[in-house]
Amino acid sequence: MNSKRPVNLDLGKFHFPLPAITSILHRISGIIIFVGVAFLLYGLDISLSGEDGFARVSELLDSFLAKLITWGILSALLYHLVAGIKHLLMDMGIGEELESGRLAAKATLVVSVILIVLAGVWVW
Repeated sequence: MNSKRPVNLDLGKFHFPLPAITSILHRISGIIIFVGVAFLLYGLDISLSGEDGFARVSELLDSFLAKLITWGILSALLYHLVAGIKHLLMDMGIGEELESGRLAAKATLVVSVILIVLAGVWVW
C-alpha cells in the first residue's frame, strides 16, 4: 500500500553540518535581539523619565536576573555580529568552499564564545 499521506519527520534523526547550525543560530540570535531591544527601550524610557525612574532602573539592573538577561542580549548581539561578518565575507566570495565554510563556522563559534565570556566578565 503506497500512501501519499505526509510523513512526520523525526527531527532528532537529522544531523546538520556545522555551517548550517551556525546559520540557524544566526537567525535565532536575530530574534533574541529583536525581542531584547523592546526591553532595553522600555528601561531607557523609564530611566529618562526623571531621577526616580533612573534610580529604579539602576536598582533593577543590580539584580542577578537583570544581569543575566543583559548578558543574554549582549551574547546574542555579539554572536549575530560575528556570524554576520562571516556571511558578508561569504557574500563577497570568501569561504564559499566546503572546507573553508567549515573552518569559518568553527572560527565564528570560537570568536563568539571568547566575546561572550568577555561580555559576561564586563556585566558582572
